[in-house]
Amino acid sequence: MAIVKDSLLLQAVRGSLGDEITIYERNGRIIVAKKRGPSKKKPTKNQLEARYKMKVAAAYAKVILLDPEIKAYYKSLAGPGQNAFNMAVKDAYRSPEIQDIHFEDTTVVVTAKDEFRIAEISVRVVDAQGNLQERGQAVLGRNGVNWYYQASHLPPRGKLIIVAVDLPGNETVKEIPLT
Repeated sequence: MAIVKDSLLLQAVRGSLGDEITIYERNGRIIVAKKRGPSKKKPTKNQLEARYKMKVAAAYAKVILLDPEIKAYYKSLAGPGQNAFNMAVKDAYRSPEIQDIHFEDTTVVVTAKDEFRIAEISVRVVDAQGNLQERGQAVLGRNGVNWYYQASHLPPRGKLIIVAVDLPGNETVKEIPLT
């Protein structure tokens, strides 16, 4: 590996030259190094999971971008050097986050976040014996962040199961015990 100090030629060159060297920039320094080959190590479980997740995200992006409205939505979110496909893959790769759940009498208020858009939030009310008492869809509030579900009653020692789903169908489930 060599670190280049001042070279007009290498200021604009990045990438590999044949099978010999690679030129790249890291922390503002230009580095010339021997080209790496494929790893001979067996991939870890986490690497295999990440590869699979990326494969699924790319497959989602290919299919969903056939819809012109959704393609326009993702394209509107793309920054410089990005396109609708990049945004769709990014959306499919990450699941929504349920940040907060609180109550206003028997109304369940769920605060959820996704870098793109939450498609729906469903709420299930389960009693202490594990029997489903009610279920339904929460309604998005005016602020665009809080979702509201009006429960008929909240059984003591029961639990709430909240499921947040984003546009690609990624789900985040959170269970809250009722006291």
